[in-house]
Amino acid sequence: MLRRIFSFTGITGLVVALAGLFFLIFGGWLLALGGSPYYLPAGILFALSGALLIARRPAGFWLYLIAFAATLIWSLWEVGLDGWKLMPRLFGFSLLGLWLCLPWITRKLFDRPAARRAASLSSLLYLVVLAGIFITGWRVSDQRFVQNNPFPAASSPAPDSNDRDWRYYGRTPEGQRFSPASQITPQNVAQLQPAWEFHTGDLAKKFETENGREYNFEVTPTKVGNRLYICTPHRHVIALEATSGKKIWEYDPNNNTSANEYLACRGVAYFDAPQSQACPHRILTTTADARLIALSADNGQLCSDFGNKGIVSLTDNMGKVPAGFHFITSQPLIMKDRLVLGGWVYDNQARGEPSGVVRAYDPVSGQLAWAWDLGKTNPTAPLQPGETYTRGTPNAWGTYTADANLGLIYLPLGNATPDYYGAQRRDFDDRYSSAIVALDIETGEERWHYQTVHHDVWDFDVPIGPTLVDLPQADGSTLPALVQTTKMGQLFMLDRRTGKPLAQVTEKAVPTTVHLPGERLSPTQPYSEGMPTLAPRDLTERDMWGATPFDQLMCRVQFHQYRYQGQYTPPALDTNIAYPAFDGVVDWHGASVDPTHHLLIANTSYIPFTVEGMRSEEAIKKGLMKPWQGWDSKGPYPKPKDFSVGPEYGTPYAAVVKPWLSALGAPCNAPPWGKLVAIDLVSKKIVWQRPVGTTRDMNIFNTHTNAPLPTGMFSIGGNIVTASGLIFMGATADDYLRAFDEKSGRELWKARLPAGGQATPMTYVGDDGRQYVVIAAGGHGGLRTRSGDAIMAYALPKKPEQ
Repeated sequence: MLRRIFSFTGITGLVVALAGLFFLIFGGWLLALGGSPYYLPAGILFALSGALLIARRPAGFWLYLIAFAATLIWSLWEVGLDGWKLMPRLFGFSLLGLWLCLPWITRKLFDRPAARRAASLSSLLYLVVLAGIFITGWRVSDQRFVQNNPFPAASSPAPDSNDRDWRYYGRTPEGQRFSPASQITPQNVAQLQPAWEFHTGDLAKKFETENGREYNFEVTPTKVGNRLYICTPHRHVIALEATSGKKIWEYDPNNNTSANEYLACRGVAYFDAPQSQACPHRILTTTADARLIALSADNGQLCSDFGNKGIVSLTDNMGKVPAGFHFITSQPLIMKDRLVLGGWVYDNQARGEPSGVVRAYDPVSGQLAWAWDLGKTNPTAPLQPGETYTRGTPNAWGTYTADANLGLIYLPLGNATPDYYGAQRRDFDDRYSSAIVALDIETGEERWHYQTVHHDVWDFDVPIGPTLVDLPQADGSTLPALVQTTKMGQLFMLDRRTGKPLAQVTEKAVPTTVHLPGERLSPTQPYSEGMPTLAPRDLTERDMWGATPFDQLMCRVQFHQYRYQGQYTPPALDTNIAYPAFDGVVDWHGASVDPTHHLLIANTSYIPFTVEGMRSEEAIKKGLMKPWQGWDSKGPYPKPKDFSVGPEYGTPYAAVVKPWLSALGAPCNAPPWGKLVAIDLVSKKIVWQRPVGTTRDMNIFNTHTNAPLPTGMFSIGGNIVTASGLIFMGATADDYLRAFDEKSGRELWKARLPAGGQATPMTYVGDDGRQYVVIAAGGHGGLRTRSGDAIMAYALPKKPEQ
């Protein structure tokens, strides 16, 4: 008997039997939860087949074929010819069926040659199914690449083509990320080659990549003249020659980052101060320990006439700020002699965290010009002696945008802490959470605000300032508009002078059942129905995915176990599915806009998370967090065990937020996981959309896969667009920089990066007359892409005269 079991046939039968038992047990559980009835009878068939194969009974072979045929019919009925959805349902069983048809199996099962030949012929079915999975997979990716509407004609003049600088995160204060450079075109972009490569030497320390901590190289270089200025995750500032990548100078702020759970710097600001003898050209940057620093752009030395010998403390008048609780990740915005910044706070930790105050400084002296504290009756009133800024208010941590003509700066506000329990929020918290706010940049006075989510208990904070664009009108005039991307996937188009919607917004009823005592929920949420939506449709059981049929089955079970009522599922003392989640359909990178064709280009991500709510005592008992006496306690802040744990101190609850992955590390939702979408802002229609990114570097089975399936991949980092009609984008989890045709969305070129390219690229024409495309390639801890320290520059081959 043992010899039979440990033969090829016996081991194969054992594998089939175990697969059947798994289906039988968990399929029965799924059926009891109200899920698909397929798995229970399929489990019986596979288990019987395995037992007969162990006994070397020919019936085991034919029973497997019958079970497989039934699985094939069920799969096609459930998901049709969607190859990526068919993959977990059929791929493994097809391979196993093919194995059963090999001679060393059939010789043990069938005595007669005719029977063996008949059995071998069934291999054709398995081969056809295997081929069909990939053929229909590529086909469905092609079908998702849709040209919905014509590419809009140019209806506005192009920006000044002589402007070779990239001074802001979005190149200009308007945040369009549009470059007038046109040397690289759709016709020659395939000739792009590496021009230079620079390594910062600033690499992640081992402890900075453990327990969910994030070390992310997200910088978009600032370019002025023939120099690039970058910052690293540890906040080194480096000046490079733009045409060679040669280092000119480096500044190390010597900041202590040991307490920071999140290390990232997305850019530095540049300012010309001709009135300053010490620093007529200066770089303004921030540190991980909340300092604002002014450096000479010429040599990297501290500007002695700024603040205290070049430094301003950003914790002044903030009250108690534990290490790692407050700092700035985004580039400060400078306009009209005002340097404006807000701040990142250690999310979802406690009530009463450091204030979300937005402050403006004189970029020459470092003196405070104004502070906008939304918790005060007069938000810009100067503080009285001993007074601090209102704690726990919504913060504006993303990149800001501004309109110089209107004198307005646009702030993207987050939530009052904590994120997932709002019973104790104040009136002003609920009024401003997840809102766009327009302030007078010279005085800080509010002109208007517009809320995108009411009483946000889903962490749908606005992660970046809106993109500004002037829209043509029928009478030949232009209308000053803004377009706000959101984590929910909605696009809000507003008049940037008044904050009034320019596309219909409808208040719609959402689930309001309160599961956490004391909580209150908004009965409606705003839906921007006048604009195309980037939001995913609600999940169903059929959308469940996995690397194999087995982890897919467990995702199905979890889908029925967890609470899910769409994107506004109320928090509860159990596990909710959050889709979209805090990382959003569009996160801190926002979208780019071509102002001549009035086209918005957004790269989107679709990955669900789970939010497990529990009482604080339970979280303490599980070792997820420790007791804490609050802000008056004298001991150090007790950081939770993992970055995913939100202790929500000061409330009765805690929340654990994690990506919803199968047991094998695959997403529990089916592809596409990422898209690139172009939208005509005049007609308000999608021009084209396509999946973007492959599974080449996807983490499945806790390792990187090298199979580049074009499923579309989640992304972090933005795209840019050029006057020649090209879109450049890194961002995806498969470590490529790509170029697309703006008119059609066709991929025209790609280059393999040495590490994850989770940053927004930029482009410029150097002093040598060549156009360069530059991106930071250093990886992203949350996305688990390869870590590194590279700045990569690409250009067309040099001409003889160059």
